[in-house]
Amino acid sequence: MKHKILYPGAFPLLEVELQHGESIKAESDAMVSMSDTLDVEGKMDGGIMGGLARMVAGESFFFQTLTAKRGPGKALLAPSAPGDIIDVELDGSYSLVVQKDGFFAGSRDLQVSAKMQNLAQGIFSGEGFFVLKVSGQGIVFLSSYGGIHVINLEKGEEVVVDNGHLVAWPEYMSYTVEKASKGWISTFTSGEVAVCRFRGPGPVIIQTRNPKGFGHWIRQFIPTRGSN
Repeated sequence: MKHKILYPGAFPLLEVELQHGESIKAESDAMVSMSDTLDVEGKMDGGIMGGLARMVAGESFFFQTLTAKRGPGKALLAPSAPGDIIDVELDGSYSLVVQKDGFFAGSRDLQVSAKMQNLAQGIFSGEGFFVLKVSGQGIVFLSSYGGIHVINLEKGEEVVVDNGHLVAWPEYMSYTVEKASKGWISTFTSGEVAVCRFRGPGPVIIQTRNPKGFGHWIRQFIPTRGSN
């Protein structure tokens, strides 16, 4: 599947070129425009149970599936949030763990399912007990809030990441969720509650902005009921 990421940065477009019979699946409402040789359908990947599991993980019940049914054609796709797009090619030897809202689009044959975190990860990570797991061979496109940065860790090297900035990491990497600061006073004053500690080897994909942080910032400008 030929593709280009146009206007990288805050407001990118993903351009895909599909050959006759080729398909791509994407998050709901991703399609911006498409050739008249393409059809778009809403499909449940993995059946009803798969759709329900993705909903629990914070994703849509249905995927958009674009298929070149009447000949080759192009489509433009865009994520809902302002932020960048990155393409990751999976060779089938490992799965990619993706935080909610991180999956944007991918090859038709990729499997997108929900992965349960352990008790500590589910309670303290801020992402709930389920994240997404992308498996198989093909290209997966991830979207972020803000820019995308990849931290490549050597064997034994560790990095601590604020959980609100995580996008994705290989399933074979080990990580733990920890309190960010020692003592509740320090936790309150630093603004950090929980962080994730990753150990290499492997890449950790992060985003430069935190959606929850933006929500807290913009809330101060929203008038409350009864205010002028």
